[in-house]
Amino acid sequence: MGELLIIAVGSALVNNVVLSQFLGICPFLGVSKKVETAAGMGGAVIFVITIASFVTGLIYEFLLEPTGFEYLQTIVFILVIAALVQFVEMFLKKVMPPLYQALGVYLPLITTNCAVLGVALNNVQYEYNILQGVVNGFATAVGFTISIVIMAGIREKIECNDVTPAFKGTPIVLVTASLMAIAFFGFSGLI
Repeated sequence: MGELLIIAVGSALVNNVVLSQFLGICPFLGVSKKVETAAGMGGAVIFVITIASFVTGLIYEFLLEPTGFEYLQTIVFILVIAALVQFVEMFLKKVMPPLYQALGVYLPLITTNCAVLGVALNNVQYEYNILQGVVNGFATAVGFTISIVIMAGIREKIECNDVTPAFKGTPIVLVTASLMAIAFFGFSGLI
């Protein structure tokens, strides 16, 4: 149990997928304009990464590894992730149309979000069993959600402030992201 807690805290805070590993930057910068949209994207990413970690773990452990086809892991993982994202997209379109509209083009981009594939590949690289992989995936996705929601909150506050014209738009967002990365670096002594 302690090992799972270390994996979870390490994945969510210490090795934050966006601010430490720099994976998933596209949706992080693109969807973090409003807190509600960022939280919706975070929820979708939590679902996709957690389920993808479970399914890719099963496929790797019971299909690819025993048959000697480990070299196909990247292709297989991409196909699994694409199928899961299609499922999430259909679900959101049917159940939550406003969130589906707000996420726009960034929802299908979860398929190509390198954070999702990165987690699946890291689970194999770190030799996690299926439970450890799912915990790592869930915690990584929670870390992504934490960082994107914090960024969205900061961006909403920045909109109300006077920003030097040279820093308006993307420059101030990148400076903010770098300061957040420095802040999250403070968690490195936690584990």
